[in-house]
Amino acid sequence: MLKQHLQFKLSQKLSPQQIQLMKLIQLPIQSFEQQILREIEENPALASGKDNEKEHDEFGNSEEDSGEIIEANDIDIDAYLSDDEIPEYRLRAQNYSSDDEEKHTPYAAGVSFHQQLMAQLDTFTFSEQEYRIASFLVGSIDNSGYIRRELIDIVDDLAFTENIFVTEDEVNKVLQSVQQLDPSGVGALDLQDCLLIQLRRKSQSPAVSTAISLLTSQFEAFAKKHFSKIKSRLKIDDEQLKDCMYEIEKLNPKPGAAYGSDTKMNAQIVPDFTIQLIDGKLNLMLNGRNAPELHVSSEYRNMLSGYKEANKKSKEQQKAVQFIKQKLDAARWFIDAIKQRQHTLYETMKTIMDFQHDYFLTGDEHKLKPMILKDIADRIDMDISTVSRVANSKYVDTPYGTKLVKWFFSEGITNSAGEDVSTIEVKKALSDAIAAEDKTSPLTDEQLMNIMNEKGYPIARRTVAKYREMIGAPVARLRKEL
Repeated sequence: MLKQHLQFKLSQKLSPQQIQLMKLIQLPIQSFEQQILREIEENPALASGKDNEKEHDEFGNSEEDSGEIIEANDIDIDAYLSDDEIPEYRLRAQNYSSDDEEKHTPYAAGVSFHQQLMAQLDTFTFSEQEYRIASFLVGSIDNSGYIRRELIDIVDDLAFTENIFVTEDEVNKVLQSVQQLDPSGVGALDLQDCLLIQLRRKSQSPAVSTAISLLTSQFEAFAKKHFSKIKSRLKIDDEQLKDCMYEIEKLNPKPGAAYGSDTKMNAQIVPDFTIQLIDGKLNLMLNGRNAPELHVSSEYRNMLSGYKEANKKSKEQQKAVQFIKQKLDAARWFIDAIKQRQHTLYETMKTIMDFQHDYFLTGDEHKLKPMILKDIADRIDMDISTVSRVANSKYVDTPYGTKLVKWFFSEGITNSAGEDVSTIEVKKALSDAIAAEDKTSPLTDEQLMNIMNEKGYPIARRTVAKYREMIGAPVARLRKEL
């Protein structure tokens, strides 16, 4: 049986403006600038740069657009044509001068990695079908230089997408030609294949021949660094093993990266903040590119002035002024959102700098304090999610390098002296211990745990293993060297 009844429930919803503000806060500088360009393109009432006329606060104190139909006669035109001498929306970053920054960053022109490979295909003699297969194989190469797919899958794709029906052997024949492209090792199916391609293109010597035999028949033992097994199975001594390992160590496990690093367009990190150490004092600056000069276009001001001065106001003029009012409100809100974004970014980073004051003075990672998002959110009276948006996408230029803001956040542990220390400090101490070990007999996690405990960090072996993985250090067996 259906029943109807009323139910009251409290709910909290974000307005579209609040959602857009959160998105603006999250954007790094390059994306933020692109968003501004899109907003200017979509809203003709918004313009960038300095206004050629006398500066005005075109926004005044108009009411928010509530979504209701607003009659043109109810619009206070004067509110949009006020004459403040120093408008509030002329936003500038704290202690920032536009002369301090190079606005245009030159980029090196170059062809992509795949374009370079395709150009090399023209030097081979292929039939039309072989060339199409070779082009497909080149298109399947990732940025590291590998084809990370089974040949049988490529055969299927050629049939379905290119209408080319061939066997696996025919594809493999063309692949042999693709693997002759530069850089050496490109087009390999896996690491073993990549290293063997490079070795076979080298000038042959006893060491190279031994290395080829090692990778061909003892790759698993090589990957696990079981040197004693390798010597026994290949019947070689320590010196011969060292010579062939030296040849292997000179090879490039990622041949694609060797070419791409100089020519492909790499994303450039532009820090949102700069921290300087001047006469023993810390100085925080917000990148001025976070504070563009925006204003209402003069054309829209003139349109409003013309409407105000008109003796008779037609329906078309009334519709036009309603449209103008909506665009002016949107422009005013967008500029206000930029100001809020500036304030949020600056206050968040200023609080982080104050919290980690000792680190920023010295650069000593041992002086980093345990700090979580809530610590900063409570100090600036903002939501944790807001601090997270700043920390996850913004960079700060410090005297000790450019770092992601998120890097300064970490949990803490209590050391043997009863002091709270950051896990960053613990991982740094663990990294130092691994760097100082005897590589012919690397330290096990148990031994590393004992060393860390002696240094005053009471952590368990499983914690050592977790931190070791976080700093990118493999297990002891894989750190072993001859």
